[in-house]
Amino acid sequence: MNNSLSPTYKRMFGDFCVLWYQSSNTYSIVDYSFNTILELYLQSENIEDFASYLQSENLDIKSIIETINNYLKSCNTVSFSASKTSIDFNNTKRNFKRFYKINKLMIQINYDSELVLKTIHPSLSHLEIKETNDIPNTVFDFFLQDGELHLFKNKKWVISSPKRAYHIIQGKFAIQLLCSIYDLEEADWIGTFHGSTITDNDSSVLFVGESGKGKSTLCALLCASGFNLVADDVSPLRSQDKCIYVNPSALSIKEGSFEVLKTIVPNFDDVPITEFNKSKGKIKYLAFTPPQEDRYPCKAIVSVNYTKGSDTILEKTSIKEVLEIIIPESWISHNTVHAKQFLHWLENVEFYKLHYSDNQSVIKEISSLFKSLK
Repeated sequence: MNNSLSPTYKRMFGDFCVLWYQSSNTYSIVDYSFNTILELYLQSENIEDFASYLQSENLDIKSIIETINNYLKSCNTVSFSASKTSIDFNNTKRNFKRFYKINKLMIQINYDSELVLKTIHPSLSHLEIKETNDIPNTVFDFFLQDGELHLFKNKKWVISSPKRAYHIIQGKFAIQLLCSIYDLEEADWIGTFHGSTITDNDSSVLFVGESGKGKSTLCALLCASGFNLVADDVSPLRSQDKCIYVNPSALSIKEGSFEVLKTIVPNFDDVPITEFNKSKGKIKYLAFTPPQEDRYPCKAIVSVNYTKGSDTILEKTSIKEVLEIIIPESWISHNTVHAKQFLHWLENVEFYKLHYSDNQSVIKEISSLFKSLK
């Protein structure tokens, strides 16, 4: 068979198998039965041998072969790729300058338009300082050109992507910003996950969920109840220690949660509203007291689903349900070492799904979860 289409790594998690395909940097989650047939197919010398193994099972062999071929082709096809062609730095695009102080580091970010500024700046606005004559430690440039959003660091091209896929740029920017903050290289990170991380200043939990499912609202409630925000939306995992590091961005809150949080979060009404994307609507960025450390081991991933009137139910779930939420909008390194580390890291993480509507009971439930993880 065509072994060039075989997964590079695989790992079993209960009834599911996670497979990684190097050619496309694709993670696929399949059930045990499909994985068994797939292995048989890939280990067969030819179609005739594979068919002979299945004849005794009275299966539709032609349909199975077609399904497997389509599956392997899709897993080895790059669904989206950021531009690999660098462009020249354009100094005329520096229309808006902002300066930020992060620990002892001073960062300058230049934006070419108010639209691009609104995409990046609000989450960092709590770190903004007045324009200074001091030389910044790192300078980033964001600008739109030819339908693509471009990122430069110290005038060196980093990445370009279609503006509709700005989360790719945000993830890459977060990594480069963290490299500056922690004096690391991009090769030191496994990736950045699309989810928000909360800590009790001992361990951490990564909360994931589709837009509008209550993930950010829950994190705000937890932060107002004694927990700390490690990272919002972009949670970075380092290769060396498998810890999620503090991302200094503020927590983004959508308009639907304003009424709930205005009576809980101090000075909520004073936080400005940002509108940069019609689909996102009005957003407020809440800055909370940073945690005691700059990194925390992640012990659990929780899929969040707010449903009006529902009981608070936290229960273990499959890796399939969680990864199908995380993977599509996360940046995970294409490095084979990192892919192997990612799969190993997942073996040491617990997976949960959460349904809630009552604020007090969900805080109590998550507090109990943290205690159980010690």
